[in-house]
Amino acid sequence: MDSHLSNSAIINEYVRRTPGSAALYRDALGMLPSGIAHDSRWMKPHPLYVERGAGPLKWDVDGNRLIDLFGGHGSHLLGHCPPGVTQAVQAQVARGSQFGAGHAAELDWTRLIQQMVPCAERVRFVASGTEATHMAVRLCRAFTGRHKILRFHRHYHGWHDVMAFGVDGHFDGTPTPGVPSATAEGVVLLPPNDIEAVRALFEADGDIAAVILEPIGATTGAVPIPGSFLVALRALTETHGVLLIMDEVVTGFRLAPGGAQEARGVQADICTLAKIVAGGMPGGAVAGRRDLLDFLDFEVSAAKGREKIKHPGTYNANPVSAAAGIETLKAIRDTDACARANAAGAAMRSSLNAVLAAEDVPWAVYGEFSFFHIFTNPDGLDVDPQAFDAFALPTAAFKPDARKSLAQKMYLGMVVNGVDPMGHRGGILSATHGDDVIAQTAAAFQATIRALKEEREIA
Repeated sequence: MDSHLSNSAIINEYVRRTPGSAALYRDALGMLPSGIAHDSRWMKPHPLYVERGAGPLKWDVDGNRLIDLFGGHGSHLLGHCPPGVTQAVQAQVARGSQFGAGHAAELDWTRLIQQMVPCAERVRFVASGTEATHMAVRLCRAFTGRHKILRFHRHYHGWHDVMAFGVDGHFDGTPTPGVPSATAEGVVLLPPNDIEAVRALFEADGDIAAVILEPIGATTGAVPIPGSFLVALRALTETHGVLLIMDEVVTGFRLAPGGAQEARGVQADICTLAKIVAGGMPGGAVAGRRDLLDFLDFEVSAAKGREKIKHPGTYNANPVSAAAGIETLKAIRDTDACARANAAGAAMRSSLNAVLAAEDVPWAVYGEFSFFHIFTNPDGLDVDPQAFDAFALPTAAFKPDARKSLAQKMYLGMVVNGVDPMGHRGGILSATHGDDVIAQTAAAFQATIRALKEEREIA
């Protein structure tokens, strides 16, 4: 452990409680870059290693019980290990995990997506959300004959070359390491929520094939988008012949059974899906208009005398992922799972804001649906946590907090108090997060706030 960290009671308690995680991390450092398999898991003094999950809870390798607010990066609307999904996966593994052939379950999976997702005239399966946005962009370029993609600052769409900058840096459009300049030149980046900037771009540049966005805002609403912006954007794209890609990798089947398209009443030309669509197993899909997806069709492409878009993929519509996805989507279609998760999100936001008010901390907890985000007020605005309106602030107010020590200790403080949030940023609720775990989370938040005061991270 770094010597300067030993003065922190929060960090020392984390180290005391997690020796098993520390040991695994020491081993991982010799095998994995930075000892991790996903950038978001990089953390000092060491990341957390988890052994099992059930409903809204998980247990780390040291046996510590944690309320899970990470939600499998948004995959677990039904919580960890829902019985029907678990049984379906176990049954499918017993029959086989990879056939190198089509199977009946991929048709059942497709039918459910078509029933639930407004734009899903056709579906193509992929293995991840990154693959889904990659394919969506390629389809839109092929269909329109145009070359450029419009993106918005801080909106995350995976890690392939077209999406590898403009999320947490390189907002000027310069590429990150390994991305060719020519690829970056095919992307236009704009600040979020500025419909006039979009209008001016469309009027000045006729080479925009598509616009892609997270439909409720960057990082699922950390920089929120009002529904009116989405409606206006849809109208502009239709006027200028620009295709609208809704990245529903996280929001799909979560905000409502039909995702953001149902919740916001705006239909995309094409949407990208992952996480919930595969029931927490690896898998994703592109769903959209028939004429767009027809660029993957052998017969249609041949009849039109054009080259089809090639798309192999060993794990496309994997049978195990299909089994998990089918059971998950049926549960979402046939129960009030989305409504319960959304109600849990609202209750969590209210409970955490009550803590901030009681502790006289000028922060706020905000968000929509089953998400919550913590506004740590880096600019020292006059904030009443119980009357906070995120839509009333300019998007610049939601810049990342530069106080790295505060962010680290806030996350570790929550962990030592029995909660695993999404870092220091907030969290995601499931349909299994009831009043008891919400109350326990609020208590953990209050204990963490008080510990941060003691360490003079906040006044």
